[in-house]
Amino acid sequence: QVQLVESGGGLVQAGGSLRLSCVASGTIFKINAMAWYRQAPGKQREFVAEITTKPDANYANYRDSVKGRFTISRDHANNTVYLQMDNLKPEDTAVYYCHADLTLLNPYRYLEVWGQGTLVTVSS
Repeated sequence: QVQLVESGGGLVQAGGSLRLSCVASGTIFKINAMAWYRQAPGKQREFVAEITTKPDANYANYRDSVKGRFTISRDHANNTVYLQMDNLKPEDTAVYYCHADLTLLNPYRYLEVWGQGTLVTVSS
């Protein structure tokens, strides 16, 4: 069974930093992309950042409000994605969810998986 497990959330003051981690486990043939989403209280889940693996390089995309403050990266050997969050603001407070697009074998198929979420609280 494939699953994603996040860690690294917590309480931090505005201007501080946190690093989130997400580990994918199970029988995975290929991780096509991994991403972070977040959901603030009373709001819809929104895209934060994504990293896509291509033959030549990894490509990262960010929502505008986190560009220059958040950095997404991958550890391919350990099926892990990170989200380094610097200069955090109170409006970054949310539950952060990890998402992965996977290719599995036997049978060959694609699968999207979500983690359980980790809470990030930024105090002013």
